Amino acid sequence: MSQPLDTPTTDFDSAPADSQDISVVTSQSMSTASSVTELGSPEPVATEKTAQPNAATKDFNFLPIPKYLRYDPDGPTKFDTFTNILFGVASTCMVANLYYCQPLLIDLAKSFGVTHEQVSRIPTLVQTGYAVGLLTISPLGDLIRRRPLILLLITISCALTIGLPITSNMVVFEVLSFLIGIVTVVPQILMPLAADLAPPHKRASALSIVFSGLLFGVLIARVLSGIIAEFSSWRVVYIVAIAFQACVLVLMFFKLPDYPAKNKGMSYFGILYGVAKYAVTEPLLIQSNLISLGSMACLTNFWVTLTFLLGGPIYNYNTLVIGLFGLAGMGGVAAAPLIGRGIDRVVPWFATVLATLASLAFYGIQLGAGGVSVAAVVIVTIGIDLFRQTQQVSVTTRVYGLDPAARSRMNAGMMIFIFLGQIIGTSVGTDVFNTYGWRASAALSVGFQGFCLFMILIRGPHVKRYTWFGYEGGYSIRKEVPQVEDKEKQTPQGGKEEEGKETCEKREQS
Repeated sequence: MSQPLDTPTTDFDSAPADSQDISVVTSQSMSTASSVTELGSPEPVATEKTAQPNAATKDFNFLPIPKYLRYDPDGPTKFDTFTNILFGVASTCMVANLYYCQPLLIDLAKSFGVTHEQVSRIPTLVQTGYAVGLLTISPLGDLIRRRPLILLLITISCALTIGLPITSNMVVFEVLSFLIGIVTVVPQILMPLAADLAPPHKRASALSIVFSGLLFGVLIARVLSGIIAEFSSWRVVYIVAIAFQACVLVLMFFKLPDYPAKNKGMSYFGILYGVAKYAVTEPLLIQSNLISLGSMACLTNFWVTLTFLLGGPIYNYNTLVIGLFGLAGMGGVAAAPLIGRGIDRVVPWFATVLATLASLAFYGIQLGAGGVSVAAVVIVTIGIDLFRQTQQVSVTTRVYGLDPAARSRMNAGMMIFIFLGQIIGTSVGTDVFNTYGWRASAALSVGFQGFCLFMILIRGPHVKRYTWFGYEGGYSIRKEVPQVEDKEKQTPQGGKEEEGKETCEKREQS
């Protein structure tokens, strides 16, 4: 069932829209320069209505951008490994703001003189703020320059965090937590930016590093917060958080490349409308959103109920030992960038299928032995984090290939579904565990993962863009990536550049 439209009708897994969009918007005067771009440099900017704007020289109209970071289409700043890792570290330090409070709730209740029920509003408020930021701030990446946006959000977050360790008022703490949640969407702006800056044949690897940083933040925040509070005060946790964010801000100022604004002439409400429009008109995005929802529901269900399982009558572990299980999850996350390299070599659809089948196997281990052997729990902890990330990187890589000018809007829609998955996994998983026990909770995860497998299999890897169900276009697994000659690899930045990137865009998923 295909829908005839005037827009390109090819799905990312058959031929990405990047090269089509770029060719439309490139001006005549820039045609020669844009046809030869460095393989390790950002792709030319794709806009919907205008040609390439002049490069900016200042942030906020007064703060000079270092010359080596200014956008130059004739010699773009190379997206090197250090910058990619910095994106991951920034994601770690920013997303951790959402999770520092969770191990501290009892200490916070004592400090503010409130009940446990009242203090439980804090994690709810910070997550609610994060949802607001996903809807209202992260789509701005498709409208304005992202370098000043990222620097501004980090600055605001750092300034707001200063209020947390010095306040003695519960209401002030709650308001600050909500506002911090809103500006903690920096990772969701960095991921589409990484996709723009990275060469197409390395896009999955770049995304996997940023996404690894995001998951590290989720895991490290709980462990670090619990350990610091155990031997010091909860206020020290937020002092450390301020230091982390300040360091990230300084590093970002000197290493974050500038990149021109997209979609000049479009309004803010037009951008928000685009989030909703893409969420109901793009079959690939809808498929990826539902897979992300089910996969995150699995992961959240596991981690929430793991506390009950390990602290219950079967194992009787204390809070510190339970927190250390997060270290096992970090092992799986750390290996994910290697998986990203593998995704770069195959059609992402097949990587999603493989990751889903592997996740099913690990959740099956949890179903059979989670309440019997702690070794099984450790193995499952490593495996599900690794293949959850593989799922997310592979589906995100496919979605980012649909329209380079709309990556932030599509990412915002996908993150909303991930957020919904967290809510479903937490609420449903907790109810099932408390009512029927650990085995039923593990069976629920198997069911969620089965839903993910069903969603990926009903739409094949090479169907046209607006085909909703079925298979067509063959079953080729590997991408066709052109070989780059050594002399082209040695071309100095700013000189004559080879044409490999444009060819790679056109053949990335053929």
